[in-house]
Amino acid sequence: MAGNKHFSDNQFTLKEVFQNLSSWISYFLSQWKILILAGIIGIALGALVSIFKKPVFHANTSFVLEEGEAGGMGQMSGLASLVGVNLGSLGSTSGLFQGDNIMELYRSDRMLDEALLSPFDASELLIDRFISFEEIDRKWASKVDISSMDFSIPRESFTTSQDSVVKEVAKLIREKQLSVAKPDRKLSIIEVTVSSKDQLFAKVFNERLVENVNEFYKDTKTKKTSENLSILQSQADSVRSILDQSIGAYASATDKIPNANPLLSAATVDVKKRQIDVQATGAVYEEIVKNLEIAKVNHRNNSPLIQIIDSPRLPLERTEIRLVKGMVFGCAIAGLLTLLVVYFRRLYQKHAQES
Repeated sequence: MAGNKHFSDNQFTLKEVFQNLSSWISYFLSQWKILILAGIIGIALGALVSIFKKPVFHANTSFVLEEGEAGGMGQMSGLASLVGVNLGSLGSTSGLFQGDNIMELYRSDRMLDEALLSPFDASELLIDRFISFEEIDRKWASKVDISSMDFSIPRESFTTSQDSVVKEVAKLIREKQLSVAKPDRKLSIIEVTVSSKDQLFAKVFNERLVENVNEFYKDTKTKKTSENLSILQSQADSVRSILDQSIGAYASATDKIPNANPLLSAATVDVKKRQIDVQATGAVYEEIVKNLEIAKVNHRNNSPLIQIIDSPRLPLERTEIRLVKGMVFGCAIAGLLTLLVVYFRRLYQKHAQES
């Protein structure tokens, strides 16, 4: 019965599939001249790209970052509390920076700007080198006159145009040439890679950036404990000076009445006052010194350890399109595009005939 058909009129058999495929293969073979011409053009274009495209150099620095150990301070806090010392007042910056935050520092405008404005050699800055080999002055000639700018002057004296150029150059490097990553999220190893067409620029910029960021990270990580340490040291020096004066005053008061009459108490009042001053100042000095030594330990524990593992060395690793590779890829891409054009042209012709 017609109502019980298992196949619709739109379905086709395996034989029809092979016939259709054979028809397409025959058609493509008939277009062999076009395909060969496309392959030759692709080979030529691939060869030109491999010849004229400059290689890219990769300057890589890897280092291990170990945060300051705050765990040891927990044990010390318990011991210090027995003698009446509160370590909480000495401050800790363990929550200020974590390992992942240093990776964002490498991408910040401030760190990139400082690296760009640092010297490449005795005659030019890194930003001047970048503008030269990237031909930024020619590309941006319609917007700004970079050739008239002097980036060696203090940053506070920069014009708005100079600041804009530095910002845009930093943006280009951050988006296209800088990579900061962890090879393994479980490890504390960080890799900083700068890729550039200029081998020397990639090496020097990588070194400047790593040096600036790591130094800034260390200073910021220990800033609070360093300030506390400085304050305690200043207090200790001041109290010690007062203690020395009190001891001298006590000695002078004793010398004035070397053999005081024990029946006359008024004669010994000044000596006793000086003695009390010495004892009180000594107690204060002892407490400050105690806190100072603990602050020194706290400062050392909060200092992160940054140890360079690998640093960029010439010649740098490079990526480039080899001549043979460029020719093969050019031929493959051109051939594939030509096949698509021929295919859609045939479909269009069939559609036009049917209509």
